[in-house]
Amino acid sequence: MADQIAPPRAPSPSPLTPSSRAGAAPVDFLEYWKTGARELTTYRGHSHGVWSVAFSPDGLTLASGGVDRLVRIWDIETGRLLRSLRGHTADIRSVVFTPDGQTLATASEDRTIRLWNPHTGESKKLLFTRYDHNVVSLSLSPDGLMLARGSHNKDIKIWEVTTGTELMTLLGKDQYDHHWSVCVAFSPDGMHLASGTDIGKIKLWEVLPSGEEKILHNGHWKQDDDDTSETRGYFVEDDGGFQKPMDYWIGAMAFTPDAKLLITGSRDQTIKLFDMPQVTEQRTLKGHTGWVRTLAVTPDSKVLISAGDDATIRFWDLSNGRCFRTLKAHTAGIRGITLSPDGMTLASASWDRTVKLWAGGAEPAE
Repeated sequence: MADQIAPPRAPSPSPLTPSSRAGAAPVDFLEYWKTGARELTTYRGHSHGVWSVAFSPDGLTLASGGVDRLVRIWDIETGRLLRSLRGHTADIRSVVFTPDGQTLATASEDRTIRLWNPHTGESKKLLFTRYDHNVVSLSLSPDGLMLARGSHNKDIKIWEVTTGTELMTLLGKDQYDHHWSVCVAFSPDGMHLASGTDIGKIKLWEVLPSGEEKILHNGHWKQDDDDTSETRGYFVEDDGGFQKPMDYWIGAMAFTPDAKLLITGSRDQTIKLFDMPQVTEQRTLKGHTGWVRTLAVTPDSKVLISAGDDATIRFWDLSNGRCFRTLKAHTAGIRGITLSPDGMTLASASWDRTVKLWAGGAEPAE
C-alpha cells in the first residue's frame, strides 16, 4: 500500500541531475571529492532515525527506510516525497534496488524481507523463514538475481529475486559457532559472499556451486584473557550490556569495484582493508570516534567513504589510507550512505531523521 504525499516545502533542485552529465569524460573521483563536497538537499519526512538509503539505478529517485517502518521514495531533482510504502512492522534496516530498477528489496527487524515495485508502491513478495530473527543486512549479486541476508542469527540465506525461492543456506564449518552473521556483501563477480559477525570475525564463502565457507579471518576480533567459547559474544542480562568481545561487531562491509579489496567497519571505531582473494589484512584506518556503520567506494576504486555513530562522513584515499575530508552536517549518528550509480552524488541517512544529498567538485558558477 502506498501513500502519495507531497510535502509543502520542496528543496531546491539538484544541480547534478543525470541528464546534465551524459557523455561526460571519465571522472577521477579522488580529485572530484578532494576539490569539494557541498550539501545539495536535505530530505525531511521520516519521524524517527533513518537506517538505510539507496539510489535507483537511473539515479532519479532515492529510497530510504528506518525506525518509522515506512519506506520512502524521493524525487531527487525536486526533493518531493513521491510515496511511502507500508508493510513492515518494525525498524527497516536495509534498502536495495535491483540493477534493472524494477524491484526494491527491504529488510526489517520484523524478521522479513519485502520485495516492492518502486514505481507503484505495490508489495510483490514477502521473504521469510520460520526461524528467522531481525534481518539487518542485504546484498544483491551484481546481476541482481540473488539476494543475501545477514541477521541476528548464525546462518546466511540467499534467495532468487525473480521467484522469491530460497536458494541456499550458508552455515560455517564450526558447528559450535553460534555468533550472528550480521553483515553480508557479494563480491563484484558474484562468485563469493563476505560476511561479518557480531564479534568482529570475517568469513568468505563460495556462493555457487558449493556454498562453502572458504576463509575464516579474525578481522576486528581480539582474543581476551577471560574469553571462553561458552560466553563469547552473548548478551549479559545482569548488567544490561554486552560483554567486551561485542566491541568488535562488524557494522559494514564493502568490496572495491575492482575486487582487489574487502573493506570492513566495526564498533571498535576502525576500518580495515583486506587484500583479496586471500583476505590478507593490509591496513587499519583510524579516525572515527564511534561505531563505523556504513561504507561506500567510488566506481574507480580510489576513494572510500565511511560514516557512523560519531555523525561524521569521512573520505579516504585508498592508495595511502589517509583521510582527506570530514563532513559534519548531521546532528546525530549516520547509519547509511550510498553513492549514485555514476559516483557523483552521495546520500547519507541519519538518526537525526534526515537524508542529505552531497556533490563533490568545484562550486558551480552563479
